[in-house]
Amino acid sequence: MTRTIGETGTAATAAGTPPPERDLRQRLRRWTSAPSYAALTGGALTLYAVVELILVPGSAITAFGVLVCTASLTLRSVRPTVGFLSVGAALLSFGTDGNMAHATVAGLLMGCYTLGRHRVQHPAVLVLTGSLAALTVNLVHIDRWTRDGSPALPALQGADRFNLGLYAETLVLTVMILGAVSAGDAVRAREEARHTRAAAQSRLLAMERRQAAEAERAAIARELHDMIAHSVSMIAVRAESATYTTPDLSPPARDAFQEIAGTARSSMAELRRLLGVLRTGADAPVLTAPQPSLAALGELLDQHRAVDGSAELRVSGEETPLPASWELSAYRIVQEALTNVRRHAPGAHAVVEIDHRPGLLRVRVGDDGPGPPATRAAEPVGRPGHGLVGMGERAALLGGRLTTGRGPAGGFLVEAELPW
Repeated sequence: MTRTIGETGTAATAAGTPPPERDLRQRLRRWTSAPSYAALTGGALTLYAVVELILVPGSAITAFGVLVCTASLTLRSVRPTVGFLSVGAALLSFGTDGNMAHATVAGLLMGCYTLGRHRVQHPAVLVLTGSLAALTVNLVHIDRWTRDGSPALPALQGADRFNLGLYAETLVLTVMILGAVSAGDAVRAREEARHTRAAAQSRLLAMERRQAAEAERAAIARELHDMIAHSVSMIAVRAESATYTTPDLSPPARDAFQEIAGTARSSMAELRRLLGVLRTGADAPVLTAPQPSLAALGELLDQHRAVDGSAELRVSGEETPLPASWELSAYRIVQEALTNVRRHAPGAHAVVEIDHRPGLLRVRVGDDGPGPPATRAAEPVGRPGHGLVGMGERAALLGGRLTTGRGPAGGFLVEAELPW
């Protein structure tokens, strides 16, 4: 659908890009916040001060004050406290010379702005200190006029020193300092408000994503419960009841039915545990059963043997206590590997090797089945198949790696290295 937009900037906003004026403001904001901006502007002002001092020479103290005032501004982005030096040098230059140079005026304003922008001190303290300094400079000038007998002013005698007209310098300098400090503090407050809004928006987006993820997990939990829980529970009930409703069952068949029922109940327990992880909120079930660990590998291999599988467990190295996540991941990798053996190489002999090394847990599960084609050697996991992908994700989550493929002596090999 074509849409015609006539107002300036609206088309850019509708297309997903910021309007030109906003992009320009963002570029200016990034440039002025860079350290190079302070160095360039301070250097340019210092160069201007040198030219001004050449054209209008002053005393050595005046020249020193002007150059210190401008040169110190090059460091204002990394050392905001140099604003005190800039303002003090500007007032020193003005106090020794009755005329304030243009570079000194700019340096004074920039120094006060820097102090307010970076909140070196409270704005009221900065303005009060600047006003007292301005009054001091004004008093120095009044004293000079009194001693020199300036023709521009009548002779100052007695109470004439308290004529308010003589303190116009204090008023002008105070207004300049107040304006520059207030401008810096206003810019700082606006930046803080902008950052606060951005942080609030980030928190809101994170909360929305979290809520969406929780809703998705709850939906997955409901689907798992509706599709799988009923079927697995029916398997357990039918297998359990078959041992009682069929009197002519042989002992091996009866044991097989009991094994099926036990496996189904274990699957139900695992399913309930998974649903407890997926569900959120007050209705989430309390998980009391411990997670399986390497100590339960013996039972896992017994279950594998009970369904006509053949397996052996080999443990090497010095066994040390491992974090629960490592124990659980290693157990799940072995469990999935044995499941693949039963599925793709029924009757094959599986060997589970657990090798404890300093800082590393190595898990190997191999079998003597047909395995993949001989032309395909062991390779990093990544082929299709939810089981292999899940094992690879578990290993990657712990900073390890998983390789699968044809073993050195044939069959299929799963090898995981889990550093800890």
